[in-house]
Amino acid sequence: MNTVGLFLIASLLSQGSNPAYPTGQRGYSFHQFSPNKPVMQQQPEQIVRDFLTAVQQGQLDKAIPLLHPQVSWHQPGNHQFAGHKHSRDELVQMIGGMFQHTANTLTLKSFDRVAVNGNQVACVVHWQAVQEAGGRLSVDNIDTYTVRNGQITEVTIFSADIQQEDTFWPR
Repeated sequence: MNTVGLFLIASLLSQGSNPAYPTGQRGYSFHQFSPNKPVMQQQPEQIVRDFLTAVQQGQLDKAIPLLHPQVSWHQPGNHQFAGHKHSRDELVQMIGGMFQHTANTLTLKSFDRVAVNGNQVACVVHWQAVQEAGGRLSVDNIDTYTVRNGQITEVTIFSADIQQEDTFWPR
């Protein structure tokens, strides 16, 4: 990972009170969406926002086409769903297993703090789920996306609480 990526992750993880942002307002000056930004910068951000919005709304028919057929997905942890997925089909299978394990309660509650560097987009996402047996997941992740030719080609997930995820997901 490059220095900019490490700085971004460290900054997002260490966010505390910041006098530059009024109470209740969150964000960074790294990058905010603007119609005046060059298309090169706007396109990757918009594709990732469209993908995450579709996932958040449960519209997988809109989310899946935004993934390249050979998308490279890096899921952290030591559980059944962890590891490197090499295609959209493998990813869909993983997601299906996650939904099955959570009785369809897995929900992307929010995504914010979007930052762009060329064709790469990073953001903080918050996931929640409940197992039938009562186990609960509530975790922030930092996701990084690489976008090429209008599709997401690579995703790397950084969990803020990998122990919680390893405990929640089956081995």
